[in-house]
Amino acid sequence: MTLTPPLASGKKIRAVLVDDSATIRSVLRRKLEADGSIEVVGTASDGLEALDLIARARPDVVTLDIEMPRLDGLSTLQRLMETQPTPVVMVSGLTREGADATIRALELGAVDFIEKPALATGVGAVADDLIAKVRHAARARLQAPMVAPAAPRSPIFRPAFNERWRKRIVVIGASTGGPQAVRRVLTALPAGMRVPVVVVQHMPAGFTRSLADRLNDLGPLRVREAEAGMALTPGEVLLAPGGYHLVFDRQGVASLTQEPPEMGVRPAINVTMASIAQIPMANPVAVILTGMGSDGTRGAGLIKQAGGYVISEAEATCVVYGMPRAVFEAGHSDEVLPLDAVADGIARQVREIAARSA
Repeated sequence: MTLTPPLASGKKIRAVLVDDSATIRSVLRRKLEADGSIEVVGTASDGLEALDLIARARPDVVTLDIEMPRLDGLSTLQRLMETQPTPVVMVSGLTREGADATIRALELGAVDFIEKPALATGVGAVADDLIAKVRHAARARLQAPMVAPAAPRSPIFRPAFNERWRKRIVVIGASTGGPQAVRRVLTALPAGMRVPVVVVQHMPAGFTRSLADRLNDLGPLRVREAEAGMALTPGEVLLAPGGYHLVFDRQGVASLTQEPPEMGVRPAINVTMASIAQIPMANPVAVILTGMGSDGTRGAGLIKQAGGYVISEAEATCVVYGMPRAVFEAGHSDEVLPLDAVADGIARQVREIAARSA
């Protein structure tokens, strides 16, 4: 899949809206066209109509419903990515089935998603979120859809290693484009990497459980959505639940809070990294992957102050080069790596930390 070229300065974003509900199409059109930077160039009520329209209109971004007659959203997305890769924002329901389908859509190449029930409320914040996601999607670099992962690699750590988790902790933060990036990293980590891993992915409540379950099925490490009282455990990944900040005490035990969002998000990567930076002898390895905004910059700075190591994703592989750019420009990046090299970078740092601590 080729990368999406950036839009010319001052050029309006050309959007196609796909939904079987005329009401939702009307709401989407009204909200998007209220923004002077977006032009709706067509709408479709099902996947077959959408594919024909997109081929003719060649839009910069598509909003795509999941449940539609004749050809559903996932099948439409898959065909679109095979024939005419285009940035897509999914319009998702809040049911468990809707959440599972949304995670699958992100794996197939969708850039982001918006919650469908909220679209009809008319709340200004929802409209702002939709517009922001369409703007970022239109300028995003598309990543190739994920294929089935290879068999887990052989362990790279000696069985006799001192595996006290306090010797090393890995914490990963991501936003737009993150589910696919996180999956690529976690499935490439060595099966024998016996360290705790914490992942904070910007995602609303109701979707992170599906993401955790999907990641657990595909990689060598156990992945769970974090709950209060869970402890950092070697070989296990804890994923911050949507709608909550995930923090750890000095013994590595998790708690969830609904303190105000930081930088407009909850969970916030900064909050989790700040708590990990306070764990004695944590030797954290922090990774900032693709995403809009600058969440993770404050946290990366605290990780550095605590003696940790920070890896940021290279611009060339980011769907949105926002958070890694902010970390790099703040001077917190020890290493800048393309996505496919991040897992090896993590493993290398964990080995070096373990060797120093032996």
